[in-house]
Amino acid sequence: MMKSESASVRILVADDHEIVREGLRTLLTSRRGWQVCGEARDGREAVQLAAQLQPHVAVLDLSMPVLNGLDAARQIRRSQPRTEVLVLTMHESEDLAQQVFEAGARSLILKTEAKRLLLDAVEALAQHKPFFTPKVSELVLQGRLHPEVTAAKAKHARGGLTPREREVVQLIVEGRSNKEIAAALGRSVKTVEAHRANIMHKLGFRSVPELVRYAIRNQIVGE
Repeated sequence: MMKSESASVRILVADDHEIVREGLRTLLTSRRGWQVCGEARDGREAVQLAAQLQPHVAVLDLSMPVLNGLDAARQIRRSQPRTEVLVLTMHESEDLAQQVFEAGARSLILKTEAKRLLLDAVEALAQHKPFFTPKVSELVLQGRLHPEVTAAKAKHARGGLTPREREVVQLIVEGRSNKEIAAALGRSVKTVEAHRANIMHKLGFRSVPELVRYAIRNQIVGE
């Protein structure tokens, strides 16, 4: 059954800039019956709030500290499969759109287009339907993008790093020490050191600058 404008939709918003969260909240709550049930400042907080609040839709910024929007989307979709995820970004590309699909999100919208498209996108996702921008729709029709991607294919395509290893990569690139990473992840320093060694071995890297380039290329951190 189609949702009407008065249907209740609970939305989680995650962005590390307060002014952006305020703008999103104002826009989303302009639709009668919709409420922003939680706001997160980073991806890890978004994952925690999604588990607590079980929103219908989570709107995630792509580039967030501690845990980026793509990895937050993966974790939310794995733990809360009924919560649909929309990713907001400053730069849209074919590769990024594919990564969004791989993460389990079902919509990618440019921040500059949010005022025009966000309400329609959230309404579609609340009905468990994907929402594609015209550009993404064209790429899907051309067969260049594949919204339904298996976890195995996605893992292979991204170098075989586990979700935990991707988290460690982001924190390393953000300049966190092993001790700080251990505290953030709730693990021991020795465990973090082991993750770090495994990551460098898997990727064949010998230096942090190589890891930084990899993290930017694979949307683990923003440029």
